[in-house]
Amino acid sequence: MLIEQHRTLSGLNVFLVIVVGIALCLGVYLHLPDSLTPVFFEPGLDRLLDLQLGSKFSPSFNVLLTLVLTLIQAFYLNQLVNHFNLLGKPNFLTSLMFITLVSTFLPFLVLSPTLICNFITIWMLQKLFNIYKHTDITGIMFDLGLLVAAGSLIYFPFIVMLILIWASLITFRPFAWREWITPLLGCITVYFLLAVCYFWLDRMSEFYQIFIPFTYAFNTDLQIDILDYLVLIPIILALIGFLLILKDNFFKSVVHVRKSFQLLFVMLVLIFASFYLNETKSINHFLLCVPPLSIYLAYFFTHAKIKWFYETLYIVILLTIVYLQFF
Repeated sequence: MLIEQHRTLSGLNVFLVIVVGIALCLGVYLHLPDSLTPVFFEPGLDRLLDLQLGSKFSPSFNVLLTLVLTLIQAFYLNQLVNHFNLLGKPNFLTSLMFITLVSTFLPFLVLSPTLICNFITIWMLQKLFNIYKHTDITGIMFDLGLLVAAGSLIYFPFIVMLILIWASLITFRPFAWREWITPLLGCITVYFLLAVCYFWLDRMSEFYQIFIPFTYAFNTDLQIDILDYLVLIPIILALIGFLLILKDNFFKSVVHVRKSFQLLFVMLVLIFASFYLNETKSINHFLLCVPPLSIYLAYFFTHAKIKWFYETLYIVILLTIVYLQFF
């Protein structure tokens, strides 16, 4: 079965992940609209460079490109998890969970700013999981600040990842004030250079509008069909299973793994909290949750003992996703 197969490092799993990815995007590919809205980056970047990703792409190419990008992200995250041994043993479950979760809702299957930001998210996790090894991490912290600023210019709510950097310092490092200041300096550097460009163009009033999202009132309005929530039921069951297994194994795991899972939880909280910074209140915002949730689900399916249960649960997740895409 799929889960048992992906518990190994067999090269066959690369092919199987690709097959699952293709199968899970067939619904949107076979019911393509006449056109898709191009990806608009945040106004701070869009006004300056007039960037529109995918404005000349056909809907079919849009979906295929999205599939390719998500597969790259899935294997990148899988390599990261195996490198830091977060699951206890190397396997391909993280990539399988990633490609499954990015197919949960139809809007996830087309190009979006959050899809692009997930590359930065995974890159940041790679750096954050590694900071405990270094004596001096000020350079890494500055780079992380640059990444947060770059991500926020693509999708502004990504700015909350600056708090994630500070959370990682609390989790992995003793207090050192230089390490706390450096990521902020990196973030400010990008916005300072952006402000200089706007100043040269005599458009500073437009620069100040970048930060309008901080004034938005909290809004929980999210346009989603109630039937789409059905796909979350088996996923929530798997997450409950993850919590039960983690409870039993938490203090048996090495310290770095425990701290990494804590950091991933903080990341999820920040992503949910930053939802109000998105003016359009799109379901695409929660695509940012896919990397940490993929690791959590991969941990569950790696350590679950009852074969018929975890294999059946994953098949139910797949069938629910496919059913809601076609019906």
